[in-house]
This record gives sequence, structure tokens and C-alpha cells, in this order.
Amino acid sequence: MVDRKKKIKICDKVKVSHKEEEDRISQLPEHLISEILDHLSTKDAVRTSVLSTRWRYLWQSVPGLDLSSYEFSKFDAFVSFVERFFNSHRESWIRKLRLSYCSLGRSYLESWIDAVTTRRIQHLKIDYDGYDKKIPLSLYTCETLVHLRLCYVTMCSAKFVSLPCLKFMHLENNEYPNETTLQKLISGSPALEHLTITRAPIYDDANVVQVRSHTLKTAYICEFAEVVIDAPLLQSLKATVSSTTNFHIVNLGSSAKLDFDLSYMRCSSSMIHDILTYIPLVRELVISNGIRKEIFQYSKSGPLLQFRDLSRLNVEFSKFDLETLPTLLESCPKLESLVMKLVRDESMRGKKKTEPKVMFSTTVPQCLVSSLKFVEWRRSIAGYERELELVRYFLKNSKILEKFRVDTYYAGKAKCAFLQELLTMPRCSSVCELHCSLIPKNIFG
Repeated sequence: MVDRKKKIKICDKVKVSHKEEEDRISQLPEHLISEILDHLSTKDAVRTSVLSTRWRYLWQSVPGLDLSSYEFSKFDAFVSFVERFFNSHRESWIRKLRLSYCSLGRSYLESWIDAVTTRRIQHLKIDYDGYDKKIPLSLYTCETLVHLRLCYVTMCSAKFVSLPCLKFMHLENNEYPNETTLQKLISGSPALEHLTITRAPIYDDANVVQVRSHTLKTAYICEFAEVVIDAPLLQSLKATVSSTTNFHIVNLGSSAKLDFDLSYMRCSSSMIHDILTYIPLVRELVISNGIRKEIFQYSKSGPLLQFRDLSRLNVEFSKFDLETLPTLLESCPKLESLVMKLVRDESMRGKKKTEPKVMFSTTVPQCLVSSLKFVEWRRSIAGYERELELVRYFLKNSKILEKFRVDTYYAGKAKCAFLQELLTMPRCSSVCELHCSLIPKNIFG
């Protein structure tokens, strides 16, 4: 009987403890709950108001709001909700606001932007799909904005821009009345660090995009107009351009990363010449298979290419042109990190061709002797007969190599044989680590 009573008491305690644990989240301080709700959509955050009396107004303390007209059954309901919110929260602590709407009247947009600029809003994103999408001038002088994202809007002509705290600017498929407005947006942001500009080939009056900033660290430019880059602290530049003749680098950081994408067009010899003039300015380079082939085709008639200061290289090959790898290694005497990705050559689809052998000279490239510390080999296509031979060369000849990473695929017995061969390969560097990732078969489609 004593044991039974003890069990009952224990069970009662367990039930009580479970009951106490049922709603632990409601016992948290309000500022923590608001941070949790900030990771939900505004629609879901508002839904929590029906949980209890305490939760009824907690969503209004969330530091971020994501308001979309598509989440409301009627557009008028969306407008009414936003109006009520701004009118009843004049001292709101909202820091992040996203507005996504369709066919909003200009008067509404002006009043909402004014409401944003009079509060301490730090993050603003506007996505627009409709007519009369011009942004009010008041946005150009918001003193608290840190992060600005504008998509599919029409910019007003600006005489004066002052965004003193802005660090992130994302401008996607917007229309500009003139090139000066875009230039002032950048120059009027003295703290700007990250910039994205993408535009379709539309006919507006911004014929030249001038990126001139003494604070900019990263930039992604997708443009069909003329582009000028003058950013001495720039660390990373990714550009998708229609013509290299319209792309001018005046100044960029001494250790910058350059990633050129000319996928919309075929490279001419003049374009390749332009790209080669930029490479000596950077320490890190990302080049696609198409551009790499054009570069080496261009250089066949001249002296060996020299990228003397390049320390990091990310490059794509097809298995039919890996024979250019030795020349590439000889061109980069200070290379420290090499990432090679084997991709499918669409121009060879349906054609039968023997895989060429990679012919290394008896003299080991300088980078393998004195600088190369990291190598990664990624095979995103099925089958390459000379894979082990290539890995063996790097392990055998890289004197200070610290890590060799292999992302590839083998199945069944072939996998075991590959791993066994890999682990028994001699390594020139005593500190070299091997990392092998066996990619699932379905990645090859």
C-alpha cells in the first residue's frame, strides 16, 4: 500500500510538471516573445493574438512587419490595416518593414513613406506590381535607414539625397529618370557597404551606372548599360554584363574578388583582352568554363599568361579541356587556394570524343612548390576516367598543401576501390588532410 501511494504521488507530480510545461513560452519576457514572433510572417504573428488575453497585443511589439496585399481577401482591407497600424502606432518601435502591393494609389504610398521616414525604421523593402509606382522624394532623406530594398518601382528625380546610416542597398529592376539620380543614391550614402543593382534592358535615361564609393565592400551589378567602378575598398565584385567594353574598373580593393559572368553572349577577342586587364588587379578570381576556354584560346598566339598576384581561383572545366590546367597553374605562381569544378560541356552533347590526358611537364609549377595550401575538386557530372590520376598529381607534388577536398560520386565496389586508392596515395606534404564527400547519385539527374 505504501508503495502504491508513493507511485500515485509521483504520478501526480509528473502530471503537475507536465501541466506547468505546457505553456512555458508564455512565461518568457515580452521582448523575447516579440523576437520569436519576428521570425514568423506578420500574418502568422497576428494569428497568435487569439491564444490568450496576454497574447492579444503582443504581435504589435514585433520589431518587423511583412505586409502584402496578396495576403488579404480584398485590397481595401490591406489599405485599411496599414492605415490603422500607422495611425495608432505613431511611436512604434518597428525597425523592419516590407510592403508588397499592387496598384496602390500615389497618395497612399506618399503617406506611408512619410510614416516610415518619421519613425526610426532601419530596414525597408518595397515590392511593387502595378501602375503609378513612383517613390516619393521623402525616402531620399531618411536618416535611420540601414537596409533599403526597392523592386520594380519608379524613382523620382533627386536634387538631394542623404541616407547617412544606409549600409545595404538593393535596387532591382527599377526605372530611373536619369543617371544622376542613381549616382546620387550611391554618393548620398556615406556608410554604404553592400550594393546590388540589377536591371533588365529597358529604355530609361540612365545610360551610365557610376558606382563611386569610398566605403563599399561588396557589389553585384547586372547591367546592360555602361558601368564605371571606383571603389578603393571593394572586396568582392560580381558582374553580369552585356559587354566588357561598357565595363570600366577605375579603382577597387587590392585584395578584391572578381566574378565575371558573360553568359548572355559569346566572348570576342576584345572582350577577353578587357577581362585580362582586370585580372592583375584582383587576388581572387571566379571564371566559368566558357570564359576560361576563350582566355586560353586568346593566349595561344602570345606569351604565357601571368597572374602574379592571384591567390584564390575558382574555375570550371569540362573534361575535354582539362588539358589547359597545367598552363593555368604555371600562370599563377602565388596561388594559395584552387577550387576546380568539372561541368558538362553542352557543345559536346551527343558527340563521342576521347577524354584528353592532362599533360603535366616534368617541372612542377611554382605554386605547388611554395604557396598552394588548399585544393578542392568537385565533379558535378557522372564519370571521369582520369580523376584519380589528377588527384594523385596534386598530392604528390604540393609541398605545403594543408587540405585536399574531393566532392565526387562512386557507387558500390567502385566506391570502396576509390576510397582505398585515395587513402594510400603518397602525399608530399606531411600536414595534408584528405576530405572526401560522396555526392548522392541523383545530383547528376
